[in-house]
Amino acid sequence: MRIPDWTPALKPQPDDLVQAILKRRGGELINLDKALLWSEPLARGWNVYLKAVRTDLPTSWKLRELGICTVALLTGAAYEYHHHAPDFLKAGGTQAELDALQQICKSDARLAASHQALGAVESIVVQYAAQMTLDVKVTDAVFAQLKQHFDTTQIVELTAAIATYNMVARFLVAMGVSPEV
Repeated sequence: MRIPDWTPALKPQPDDLVQAILKRRGGELINLDKALLWSEPLARGWNVYLKAVRTDLPTSWKLRELGICTVALLTGAAYEYHHHAPDFLKAGGTQAELDALQQICKSDARLAASHQALGAVESIVVQYAAQMTLDVKVTDAVFAQLKQHFDTTQIVELTAAIATYNMVARFLVAMGVSPEV
C-alpha cells in the first residue's frame, strides 16, 4: 500500500467505529480498512454504505457480484476481484462464468458480452457494468435490454452496486491496496 497501514497507535479512532468495522468484517480488519481508518468520517460512512450495498439489497446477490467482478477486472482492481470472485461463487455463480468473464473483459465487453457460459441476463449485466465502467454513459440499447429483465428497483440497486464498486476500485488502485496474504 502506498500509505502505512492504519493502527490505533498511529491514528487513534473511536472504539465504536473500529468495533463496527470489525463486526462487519467478522472480527478482522482487511487491508482496505487499514487505509480507510486514516479518516474517521470516511471509514464510518463507508462502513454503513458498503454494508447496505453488500448485504441489504434484495436484488440478486449473484448478479451484483457479477457486476462487481466486471468492474474489478476492467479497472485492474486485483484486490476487489480477490474478494468478490469467491462471493460470486457463494452466490450461485460458477467458475465457468468467471472464466468467461475474464475472457470477455480482455476484449470489448462494452459491445458484446455474450459467451456460451453466460446466460442472457448475465451477459447484459456484464455489458451494462462494462459500459458504466469504461464509458460512464450506457447506450439506450443496453438499458432497454436491462429493462426487459429487471424492474425499476432492481435496476437502481444493480446500478448503485456497479457504481459503488467503481468508486471502490478507483480508491484501491490509486492507494495501491493489495490482497491480504
